[in-house]
Amino acid sequence: MADKKEPNEALVVFQPSGRRGHFPLGMPVLRAAQKLGVYVESVCGARGLCGRCQIKIESGKFAKYGVTSAPENLSVTSELEIRYRAVKPLAEDRRLSCSALIQGDLVVEIPSDARTNKQVVRKRAESRVIERKLITHLCYVEVPPPDLAAPSGDADRLITALEKDWGYSALAVDAELLASLQPVLREGKWKITAAIFQEEGGAPSVTGIWPGLKETIYGIAVDVGSTTIAAHLCDLMTGEVVATAGALNPQIRFGEDLMSRISYIQMNPGSQPELTAAVRETVDALVRETAEGAAIETADIVEAVIVGNPIMHHLFLDIDPTELGGAPFALAISSALTQPAAGIMASLPANARIHTLPCIAGHVGADAAAVTLSERPYQADATTLLVDIGTNAEIVLGNRKLVMAASSPTGPAFEGAEISCGQRAAPGAIERVRIDRETYAAKFKIIGSELWSDEAGFAAEAEKIGITGICGSGIVEVIAEMYLSGIISPEGVILSPESGASDHIVPTGRTFNYVIHAGEIEISVSQKDVRAVQLAKAALYAGARLLMDKLEIEEVAQIKLAGAFGSYIDPKYAMVLGLIPDCDLKQVSGIGNAASTGARMALLNKQYRHEIQQEVKKLVKVETAMEERFQEHFVNAMAFPNNVEPFSQLRAQVTLPVHDPDTDAKRRARARERKAGR
Repeated sequence: MADKKEPNEALVVFQPSGRRGHFPLGMPVLRAAQKLGVYVESVCGARGLCGRCQIKIESGKFAKYGVTSAPENLSVTSELEIRYRAVKPLAEDRRLSCSALIQGDLVVEIPSDARTNKQVVRKRAESRVIERKLITHLCYVEVPPPDLAAPSGDADRLITALEKDWGYSALAVDAELLASLQPVLREGKWKITAAIFQEEGGAPSVTGIWPGLKETIYGIAVDVGSTTIAAHLCDLMTGEVVATAGALNPQIRFGEDLMSRISYIQMNPGSQPELTAAVRETVDALVRETAEGAAIETADIVEAVIVGNPIMHHLFLDIDPTELGGAPFALAISSALTQPAAGIMASLPANARIHTLPCIAGHVGADAAAVTLSERPYQADATTLLVDIGTNAEIVLGNRKLVMAASSPTGPAFEGAEISCGQRAAPGAIERVRIDRETYAAKFKIIGSELWSDEAGFAAEAEKIGITGICGSGIVEVIAEMYLSGIISPEGVILSPESGASDHIVPTGRTFNYVIHAGEIEISVSQKDVRAVQLAKAALYAGARLLMDKLEIEEVAQIKLAGAFGSYIDPKYAMVLGLIPDCDLKQVSGIGNAASTGARMALLNKQYRHEIQQEVKKLVKVETAMEERFQEHFVNAMAFPNNVEPFSQLRAQVTLPVHDPDTDAKRRARARERKAGR
């Protein structure tokens, strides 16, 4: 719009975006918003039927904009609005922007509490207000009935009406809809709502039709992890997460980690479809579960965005992932892909669209792309390290100048597997541990109780819940606390007990166990458990340190831990272990399931979808398995917190133990003597 206001024009400012422009008097506010790119929902095509385009007018003088705004600068309430108020609630200070005409300068508020803009997040979805620029739009249209004088097909007249009323061109109707088109048109008495799907730069398609005015459609974002699968059902008209569900990935029965699953496929020719069917059936079950939880029909879910690591990505798409099992780790497809749901997800309408985000590299997948989109390090000045911790840790490091990505095979130790008393996070699992520096006794918390084990009332709660094992966050804390207490050496050796500690540090063969809880089920940490954690944390640290080498930096400004595990571990204990590089602890934070957040961003906003596709092309990919220095960093990272890195920022905030190698050796010698004496 021109900067200078012409006669018969008004200055209109939209809040909270602050976008503004000059518009002719008499123009509907909705049209002005559309010209400025301000997102105001409209399903009914400015017919005053849906009520989604509500606005408020701010009153007063706004010196910042040079505007004096008042409700009187809008046209009087129209017959459309009067009819709408007669059937649906509309607050006195609200107007329908499709009907309200500009009569003077205005400051227009898009209400945050209006149903069309409210962001409500439930359950495990992260609290993120996502600007909506939908890929699928609802368009109400009145189609001329058939006429003998001008014969044409119902689909052709629908396309003509949509192009005329909504401005589309080269519009097509999905073939799957043709069989139901005529009954829907006649049921709606030639008035129907169509779902139009159009990606950035793509051709529009009619992917859904309903008789009369349809006000709401849904989309689902799914993070297919190697261990767990999480699904978030979203109301596309509001951005609201209306239901969330999760499940264990059933592919675990074919192998705990990704390489085990590839091995299973290689050793059992023809088995790949079985793994694909297993994961698809679980995703379908989650779709149905979320739909039931939100009291909607799955037929109203018109889009899905799927993210996952490369092997999960390929298996979901029914692609054999065995090429990813060895160098050069070739992906069958790395770019984003959109396709109809037919033949992929039985829970969705055949014409619903499934979008998979791009994979970054052979072992850095669409889930890492989603995390990158969620946090957008490519727009930041500070160098940020993003770590999505799972059986395969995916690592992204960089800033607006350059972003790099890699993966490290951490294995399932942080999720409870390969740990003698380990289990997945569930009620009864120990999730927090503190060790007394004098007595070596542990106090702990279990999932399902807010009490520490030494507090009154804990025993009663534990009897109901049970104390069943130790989950990932508990494993990190107990081993870090064992190191801080002097129970294990920097090299990870469980040392023989000092005087008075024999109840907690007990001999087991040639090594020792540390007993956290000596109950009906003894919960302890073995030397083998410590080694499993050392291997996992060393792999993750080595991957991050390798990227730091590539960027020629010695420290990072901030670290963000993604994923369910990353969100629950204490940053202090993660750094004490040397799981992550040295950093100011105040700059280390958990960001929740960022992969799901990124998937929701791609679901609700076509520009985000386009943005991450472009940014992935710029990312520098590093294959850790092919890098010479990876092994060097890995060996150094086996120690707590590290054998060569000083971790000066950590030491300034946490008192680390000083171990005397001679004293440690004497303790081991005394332990051997005691065992020999038995």
